[in-house]
Amino acid sequence: MNVELKHQAIAGTTESSDIQIMIEPNTNEGIEIQLDSSVQFQFGKQIKLVIMDTLEKLDITQAYVKATDQGALDCTVKARTLTAAFRAADIDQDYDWQVID
Repeated sequence: MNVELKHQAIAGTTESSDIQIMIEPNTNEGIEIQLDSSVQFQFGKQIKLVIMDTLEKLDITQAYVKATDQGALDCTVKARTLTAAFRAADIDQDYDWQVID
């Protein structure tokens, strides 16, 4: 699936056990992730890995992501990243919400 980011979008909250993902097209090359997490020391690398993996599966190669984490599980990080990316690409009505492996 090739997703093209068109504008900034946000998904998630800053409540406990959640993550807020803000994504937008990157003016620089590649994917940049800014992470602010209450568990960054223990799980920061894993959170960034889940975000990167999710974006790669959508064929997104150029994005700026700001993630504010409050201890979200990997499945929540993936869901919020997918939702933010689809919103930023204006994919909301026609998407088949199946599992992406």
